[in-house]
Amino acid sequence: MQRTLEPELLDSLPPDHPDAQHSRRDLRLTNAVLGNHRWLGRTLPRLVRQNETALELGAGTGGLGRRLHRAGVNVDGLDLWPRPKNWPASATWHQGDLKTFSGYGDYSVLIGNLIFHQFSDSDLTALGSELRRRTRVIVACEPHRRRISQMLYRNLAPLFGANHVTLHDANISIAAGFRGNDLPRLLGLATDTWSVTCTTTLLGLYRMVAIRRQPAAVAGPTYP
Repeated sequence: MQRTLEPELLDSLPPDHPDAQHSRRDLRLTNAVLGNHRWLGRTLPRLVRQNETALELGAGTGGLGRRLHRAGVNVDGLDLWPRPKNWPASATWHQGDLKTFSGYGDYSVLIGNLIFHQFSDSDLTALGSELRRRTRVIVACEPHRRRISQMLYRNLAPLFGANHVTLHDANISIAAGFRGNDLPRLLGLATDTWSVTCTTTLLGLYRMVAIRRQPAAVAGPTYP
């Protein structure tokens, strides 16, 4: 299954549109069923140092960021949507385009929950060149690209009331997801500089934890 990228309907809707609000509700349920926030909540506290602030890409309604703040992780948010009303007062919210954001160099930890798949291959390569300048840790939870996940979501999502926006976006999100070493390869995370672990789950998730390490004596980049 080749990786393909198409626009998501949710990105074309204003935040207060009823279909957008319903789809955000569907995303919260999807995250709960798949355990994305639970996994990130377990993984990040042991990776983020006391003096570091993480940046969450596509922070949306702020649910993950609030959970991480309660776990003692300092997290700022970046999203096209405006700052949520209940976003922690001590945390910064950047409203803007992830592809043109100029502040990546201010963060040593980057979090992506169901967001990296929205980048094209070339956009991921460009993003990787930015992140490799200063980022120390990259943690991602993305769709595992497989046809059975598309079929399962198409049949099961209506059972919890998913709307047409969610059904459309889930199908193309899975098609834009990752397999094997796709994500670290596209970000240019060479194994002589980065320790990278990629795993998949039975429920169709692709998880990556990348931690910068001292470069090894290897001629040229190699990938996991």
